[in-house]
Amino acid sequence: MLDFSKIKYVAVLGGGESGTGAAVLSKERGFETFLSDAGKLAPRYVQLLDSEGIAYEQGGHTPERITCAQLIIKSPGIPDSAPMVAECIRRGIPVISEIEFAGYFTDAKMVCITGSNGKTTTTLLTYHILQSAGLNVGLAGNVGRSLALQVAKEPKDVYVIELSSFQLDNMYRFRANVAVILNITPDHLDRYDHKMENYVAAKFRILQNQTSRDAFIYWQDDPVIKAQLDKISVEARRYPFGETREEDTAAYLDAEDRLMVNTPGNSFSMPRADLALHGLHNLYNSMAAALSGCLLDIRKDTLRTALSDFGGVEHRLEPVCDINGVEWINDSKATNVNSCYYALESMTRPTILILGGKDKGNDYSEILPLVHQKVKAIVAMGVDNDKILKFFGPEVPEIYDTHSLDEAVQRCAALAQEGDAVLLSPCCASFDLFSSYEDRGRKFKDAVRALTL
Repeated sequence: MLDFSKIKYVAVLGGGESGTGAAVLSKERGFETFLSDAGKLAPRYVQLLDSEGIAYEQGGHTPERITCAQLIIKSPGIPDSAPMVAECIRRGIPVISEIEFAGYFTDAKMVCITGSNGKTTTTLLTYHILQSAGLNVGLAGNVGRSLALQVAKEPKDVYVIELSSFQLDNMYRFRANVAVILNITPDHLDRYDHKMENYVAAKFRILQNQTSRDAFIYWQDDPVIKAQLDKISVEARRYPFGETREEDTAAYLDAEDRLMVNTPGNSFSMPRADLALHGLHNLYNSMAAALSGCLLDIRKDTLRTALSDFGGVEHRLEPVCDINGVEWINDSKATNVNSCYYALESMTRPTILILGGKDKGNDYSEILPLVHQKVKAIVAMGVDNDKILKFFGPEVPEIYDTHSLDEAVQRCAALAQEGDAVLLSPCCASFDLFSSYEDRGRKFKDAVRALTL
């Protein structure tokens, strides 16, 4: 455990939402604080740092101002292998995450959610449930505002936190009162020496420091989770969820297609048809969120209402519009193959699928059965589409090579017939043509809506 009485000077690496929030909390707790970013800081973060009187630099690191710190707080996007971080580790300077740092300065309950897919939806749904119940709740991690900034300026009683594997990597003493692992499929393996076991271990760090008073919620049918649970011990009480009921399943569907949720102090049921989110993957997301709500003693009527009126997540199976009987759907958040699988699983119309972007070593064979079943054409959209064209060329009736969003949308519009759906679910990162998956999704929606002008 860190001895803060011996820490005078803290250096923060990375000046985005995470880093600037950590810097504010550090300054507020009386530490001399310096923030360094290799790139350019966004104007809103410059304004925040200036208003708080925090020293910073951008456009590069000054080693002499960083390696003299007694503690390094690192933004999750920076790997330990980055030269500045590696040098700090070599010198024996502790390197932790913003979430870890914030955890030292709050006694709030922590509901923490991870998984390869569905994290954002489940996090926002859980937050919606707790907000609807009137709790003093904050939203943090990969969505919402910096946990550290909230702890410093607007402390809450409960935080709902979406945690990526990158954030979990540099968390050591942090404790989740409720930990959720939705699923684990290959992703970000380039960060983990291309070893799946390293990625799995990172995800399971969400359970570290839990006690028998805490809860662990997980999908009972995920083979990777099941295999890992056979290898480790878990102190927390287990609450598995799944489509069917097993001996200890805490959330499941009954024979009448009702969602059943049971915890020691709370239980409720509701028709699956009343859930705001549709599709099998969203059923699991709803189960995980409902279990979290039950464990925090949310009233049954509040749970039912919140699960039925949740508005969904931008860029995740987001309906854009219907044009001449063609449904256009923005699933730009599908940056890996498994996420695209869930999107295709939910499709009920003949589908024109837009794939492409920065490939992360994708194995497209996972979605091939659903492509055969549901996809009438693929439109590849990216700088380099060769892998997609070669893999899917023999598998679909039609496939097209495009290199801009406007070109892809125009091609889809020409192909689509009444009763079809056009689905942007790229399987890939966005960085070849766009600044982020949000940028890709918003530009897709703009281009689609322009078809009606």
